[in-house]
Amino acid sequence: MINIIWFAMMFIGLVVAAATGKIAAVSEAVFASAEQAVSVAFSLISIMTFWLGIMKIIEKSGLIHWVVKILRPLSVVLFPRLPQNHPAIHAILMNMSANLLGMGSAATPFGLKAMQELQSLNPDAGSASDEMCTFLAVNTSSLTLIPTTVIALRAASGSSNPTEIVGTTILATLVAWTTGVLADRLLRNFSRNTAGRR
Repeated sequence: MINIIWFAMMFIGLVVAAATGKIAAVSEAVFASAEQAVSVAFSLISIMTFWLGIMKIIEKSGLIHWVVKILRPLSVVLFPRLPQNHPAIHAILMNMSANLLGMGSAATPFGLKAMQELQSLNPDAGSASDEMCTFLAVNTSSLTLIPTTVIALRAASGSSNPTEIVGTTILATLVAWTTGVLADRLLRNFSRNTAGRR
């Protein structure tokens, strides 16, 4: 669907540019944007290398395991029906810890592993379990303390203070995370009540 939307936007833009005699401006914009994209990509390499190195140090130093220990009581609240020694819980906590520390690339494999483990506990393989839905809500709205990718993009774009968004990022992700968890619980109860009336 997204591909169709993007194609439609580009096609309509080209038709309008051709109809108004501004097709040359489209060509100039395409080349200027391509040049800017390459410049930003090269700027990101050094910044992302630095932050990924910092995150690797955090991972190797064992700090991420401390974060897992801190988050363990939260897993009892979010996933009360899961056995706390199950591999799914470990994968979920590692995913949450990586997201919390801004390690999105490290969080993805843990997220996939968590879903695989949750599916192994799912009595109905054809639909998502409550725990899978909760994990999806927690993962997609993940609370983030250090938004490394956004900081890197801001620095690459010439921001004078690329880290000034840390506070607002924590607040925004906290609100998103809380909203996601509450929506998961409310929709779960609504679905059960609706099914009970049938």
